[in-house]
Amino acid sequence: MSTISLRLPDSLHNEVRKLAARENVSINQLATLAIAEKVSALAAEEYLARRAARADRKTFERAMSKVPDAPPDQGDAR
Repeated sequence: MSTISLRLPDSLHNEVRKLAARENVSINQLATLAIAEKVSALAAEEYLARRAARADRKTFERAMSKVPDAPPDQGDAR
């Protein structure tokens, strides 16, 4: 486990303190969760960008041609 020193503006620190108290967690736990969420979101964005780069219109159209031409199931239509 690593330790970091973080400088925050007083106003942000006060908001973090209130939020941590409201969530009944320590400021360290709140910061760890927030960083983990951000890392996860960035990783997902990179993964989706790599998948999109592999996309091929012909392959998509070939797959879609196999879908039957039928009305949507009840509850799926808007």
